[in-house]
Amino acid sequence: MENGELEVVDEKLVSGDDSARTKFGTRYLTDPQNVFQHNAWDNAVWDEDQEITAQKIAKNHADRAVSIDRRDVYEKEAAKNWNQFYNIHTNHFFKDRHWLFTEFPELYGPETFTESTIASHSTSTKSDLNPSNSLSAFDEEIDKVDTGSSRGNKSLITIPEQVSCHDSDCVQQQTPEEHVPFFRLLEVGCGVGNTVFPVLKTNKNPNLFIYCCDFSAQAIDIVKAHPDYDESRCQAFVHDLTADDSEVPFPLESLDIVVMIFVLSAISPERMQSAINRLASYLKSGGTLLFRDYGRYDMAQLRFKEGRCLSENFYVRGDGTRVYFFTQDELRTMFELAGLQEKENIVDRRLQVNRGRQLKMYRVWIQCKYVKPLI
Repeated sequence: MENGELEVVDEKLVSGDDSARTKFGTRYLTDPQNVFQHNAWDNAVWDEDQEITAQKIAKNHADRAVSIDRRDVYEKEAAKNWNQFYNIHTNHFFKDRHWLFTEFPELYGPETFTESTIASHSTSTKSDLNPSNSLSAFDEEIDKVDTGSSRGNKSLITIPEQVSCHDSDCVQQQTPEEHVPFFRLLEVGCGVGNTVFPVLKTNKNPNLFIYCCDFSAQAIDIVKAHPDYDESRCQAFVHDLTADDSEVPFPLESLDIVVMIFVLSAISPERMQSAINRLASYLKSGGTLLFRDYGRYDMAQLRFKEGRCLSENFYVRGDGTRVYFFTQDELRTMFELAGLQEKENIVDRRLQVNRGRQLKMYRVWIQCKYVKPLI
């Protein structure tokens, strides 16, 4: 198996059952002798030698990058490679992201909802509800990074009536259940639904509507075949984040949340800014973009073999899918150029261990929250 593929599979094997895990940043290794007591440690500090070694490896990769012609081939065959991936793995490769609501409580919506409070929503207050009661586990996974996404400004379908009104004046004309705010969410690069279905299950807002898209038609077919796929609450569609003429089923400035989890890294670096600009244009005033992706010098980057580097910090796996490794400053610049304001931009440096094999693995992810300014 190629190294680029192996890093994905290995992560699934070593991440282990971390079902009791709380929010990132709560478990620290204070005594190196205790390193194998848990599956993972937060904020793992790198020493100077580790940093220098990582820089040398990445530079060596870049100095031996593949030819421009080969890079162009991977660009042209991106859709084919992702379709092949999902055709092989169907819905058996990724785990559902049950850590979502721990790291991104915004997915609960404008207010936090539980089944017991929906019926009495008119008398409930935000302080009555505890988000930590639902999906508090941080079952960390490595994602194969999907390349689908949303962009363009054309409409595929008529927007469902329940999400077409987001004015505060509408509340006066609604039934008690409709006092719950409308909440429209887009997941970019949804893969086979490992984010979509946990959100549909956990967010009890009756006026929730999720749009989800992916570059791979095969992935979208799998989402639509899922027993929990509900067209009254969700619409899945094929979409190319990098195509100017790709259509979307919603207007500009209409979304409360855009979710990008291990997605942006899968497209060419020179196309990233325009993709983020378009996604930002779909957020309503006060809307939030939630982001998680690979960080610079993550174990996955350092394990790539020679001949897999397309350009600096941009690689191709053995199956033809691609991945970029970010810094905080790169992401900050792109999101701010798109007109978004920073709410969170953190490096998740995780020391993961395989206690059975006594292995230590240094992972680096970046997690961001950016908000569209209020008008």
